Amino acid sequence: KTGGTENYTYALAQELLRRGHKVEYYAEVRGETSKKFERMGVPYMQHVYYDLILANHVPVVEIGCKKGFTVQTCHGMLPELEQPSASAHGHVVISDELKEYLASKGFEARLIRNGVNCERFRPITPPNSALKKVLSLCQSDAANNFLSRCCAKAGVEFCALNKFTDNVWDVEKYINDADLVVGIGRSAYDAMACGRCVISYDWCDYMGEGLGDGYLCATNVENSVAYNCSGRGSKRTFTEDDFVKELQKYNPADGAFLRRFAEQNFNIVRSVDQYLSFVTQPDRFIRKFNFWRRRIAAIIHARIHNTLHKHTKIIIE
Repeated sequence: KTGGTENYTYALAQELLRRGHKVEYYAEVRGETSKKFERMGVPYMQHVYYDLILANHVPVVEIGCKKGFTVQTCHGMLPELEQPSASAHGHVVISDELKEYLASKGFEARLIRNGVNCERFRPITPPNSALKKVLSLCQSDAANNFLSRCCAKAGVEFCALNKFTDNVWDVEKYINDADLVVGIGRSAYDAMACGRCVISYDWCDYMGEGLGDGYLCATNVENSVAYNCSGRGSKRTFTEDDFVKELQKYNPADGAFLRRFAEQNFNIVRSVDQYLSFVTQPDRFIRKFNFWRRRIAAIIHARIHNTLHKHTKIIIE
């Protein structure tokens, strides 16, 4: 199905292809997104060895580490699949919060913000001068029921796309049809890239209650991004009246600011530059990895050559 990991991986593949790299994909379960990869000219895993493997979840890291230099990107702190794997040869995190979390577990990680294709996610239609329509990209009925009541109080139209029930690919069209978007994590970043105003808020099971950073603008967006726009930094809760006040902060100029912020911080072009630096500007650990990779390959080649030579002599005699 379609979610943050799928969109992020698809954007990575697109940008790598644009630069002329050969790209393949792997997924434990192949579905609609797999078909999109293949239509784009990215085949399912075919090779035995790769120069660089960009993996997300722990089971994929365990497969990838046997096939080449594997970089694990950790997108979340709580899900079991997102935990740092000791089998990865390098680690990437998408937020300052995650960087501290991995350090507490003994892993050094590079910070690369969640990459967005800023050509796909871009302002297509300008937002209204006054707030008319709110789009929720929240992932719970509790959040959407709360937001629906708040929007009714504020006198604005409300619509929702929950990836678990409304699994759409072209979410950028729905974002561009709204003036303001409510969500956390990648949902917030996609909305920023589309030049929309954003309120950081959701009510996920692991939160225990609705949390968010509220209306994002120049004064608080960096602090929010440090915690993946999750609300875990500010830990703000909202009554319906509180949230209506957040809606009333709407200013389309803030959407234009967030678009510029997204281009500078989330652009997939910059993200790919940073990922490729693992192999183009390797640190000491990676150089050591490549050295031993070449040594092992040379030893295996020599043994195969000696075995063939020995067998040839026997045949001649």
